[in-house]
Amino acid sequence: MKIATVVGARPQFVKAAPLSKAIRQTHRELLIHTGQHYDPSLSDVFFQELGLPAPDVHLGVGSGPHGKQTARMLEGIEETLIRETPDLLLVYGDTNSTLAGSLAAAKLHIPIVHVEAGLRSFNRRMPEETNRVLTDHMSSLLFCPTDEAVANLEREGIREHVHMVGDIMYDAVLAFLPIAREKSDILTRLGLSPRQYAVATVHRNENTDSPDRMRSILSALSQLDRPVVLPLHPRARHYLNKWGLEPMLEAPNLKVLEPLPYLDMLSLTSGAHAVLTDSGGLQKEAYMLRVPCLTIRNETEWVETVAHRWNRLAAADASSILEAYGGIFVPEQHPPIFGDGRSAERMCRLMERFALQ
Repeated sequence: MKIATVVGARPQFVKAAPLSKAIRQTHRELLIHTGQHYDPSLSDVFFQELGLPAPDVHLGVGSGPHGKQTARMLEGIEETLIRETPDLLLVYGDTNSTLAGSLAAAKLHIPIVHVEAGLRSFNRRMPEETNRVLTDHMSSLLFCPTDEAVANLEREGIREHVHMVGDIMYDAVLAFLPIAREKSDILTRLGLSPRQYAVATVHRNENTDSPDRMRSILSALSQLDRPVVLPLHPRARHYLNKWGLEPMLEAPNLKVLEPLPYLDMLSLTSGAHAVLTDSGGLQKEAYMLRVPCLTIRNETEWVETVAHRWNRLAAADASSILEAYGGIFVPEQHPPIFGDGRSAERMCRLMERFALQ
């Protein structure tokens, strides 16, 4: 079986690592990198650390407005699929790369496999929500990370070829955490002790594109009761410079870094007192690593983490963030909501069964 896989952003590289390894044991994989994340710190280093094979096709699309970026990806992916004629097209998550790959395959009548299907924030102003909804409704085989995701699809009338397989990121965490603990010296380099610091990330356009939100977020981080490690996404840095807010990064308790390689970030997160983020992937990783999380958004697609009290939501204003941070604690219960770390092998079996129908 020949499977074309589309990736383009950091979280997709992490998710692809265990599944790509499983696929290539018995099948051929054609890896298409759209170049949505083109900064080496968000792309090349992840391929190296995760053991991902070099992309067979690199479209080099880069950044740009949603329409232009998606259109360029669609054009490149369509040309590749026509040339390569895969049996299935595999996409991850909810990025513009995900949508572009799905649109190209749907128009060529190539069955689409969606990993991380069924997520819903119910906020249609999020570009990611549009991408995930459209992708789910085009997909032929839908792999859900949680029971809630299955229920979301059922409410939308999608019931056929829907499977709860667990979360592929948990496969990655279990595989790479021992390596991160052995190889990463990030805490030593930063002079930090376990559980004595917080980790923060900000990258969603609803936050980065607003000077008021970014000012409030940085103000709250600067008032926390411990060091805050802030690996700064290129998008956030661009807008901080645009809004003239870069001096706020000089707060005494902030440790501002360039984006970190996966193993360093995994080690840093696992040792943190808490995580503050607007990232969907980091919300999950925090839960998997048993680290409390504060999500700087009004809603989340990972509602299970909130229901089990490992995650709290806070609006992007300083008082809300500080109030929510003050209520952070480590819950006694930690249900296995993301599965058992064996989702890659389940998905391979299901794709093989689907292809034989």
